[in-house]
Amino acid sequence: MMKTIYMKTILGLVVLILLYSCFFTVQVTEYAVVTMFGKPIMVIYEPGLKLKVPVIQRVYKFDNRLQVFDPPDTEFLTLDKKNIIASSFMVWKIADPLKFWVSVLDLNGAQSRLLDVVSAELGAALGEVLFSSLISTNREESRLREVEERLTKNCRDLASRDYGIEIADVRLRRLSFPEQNKESVFNRMRAERGRIAKKFRSEGEEEATKIRARADRERTEILAAAEEQSKKIRGTGEAEATKIYAQAFRKNPEFYDFLRTLEAYENFIDEKTTVVLPADAELMRLLGEGRK
Repeated sequence: MMKTIYMKTILGLVVLILLYSCFFTVQVTEYAVVTMFGKPIMVIYEPGLKLKVPVIQRVYKFDNRLQVFDPPDTEFLTLDKKNIIASSFMVWKIADPLKFWVSVLDLNGAQSRLLDVVSAELGAALGEVLFSSLISTNREESRLREVEERLTKNCRDLASRDYGIEIADVRLRRLSFPEQNKESVFNRMRAERGRIAKKFRSEGEEEATKIRARADRERTEILAAAEEQSKKIRGTGEAEATKIYAQAFRKNPEFYDFLRTLEAYENFIDEKTTVVLPADAELMRLLGEGRK
């Protein structure tokens, strides 16, 4: 009796396991490929609960969302024989799950194939353009966008045809020089910037010299005009003073002579002055008259 119950329990578990293995789910973000004895028999695009034959059928699921692939930095040669290191990235997704499974099997296989594709196409694209056209800031001379468009188209055609992969876009993230070339490039850049700076300094000095010469000329002209004006004012003032002196002299010559003598004393005599003059000197006349 116990043996019968035990066997029924085992049989029930086996049936449940078989029933469970008959079903599988496909998420909205997935595709599925069902194979039998290693050969694909069905591709499932719609999400939901699906049925399969256990043991002999196997299900492979693939993410149907956009993926970003970052190839390693690779060194290439431009048309003018400049070695550059290009850093790129690729946006892609699975378009044909069956072809994808047959050709690359899984994500690692897909990235390996995509690396071969982008390396070959990027090398070909960069080999047909000058390095200066890749870094030019002049929109008419720059060919970077052209290189990216060609790279995207060629990679898209190859990946779709051979691997069932749809490439949305391929872009260059960065262009740089190999490590061994950077120092010489930086030296040339420094020399070029030094030459430009020297040119600017020379032009600045020339302009400064012109400004200083113009300022000196204007200063000389202003001082000359001021000096001429001051001479005119002094001449007018002296003429007016002479006229006033003459009028004062005519009114009272003795008083005028007295004032002029006092002014002479103020000009050359102070508390530290010692004057030695003859007693009959004209200058001493007022002093002498003052003692009488």
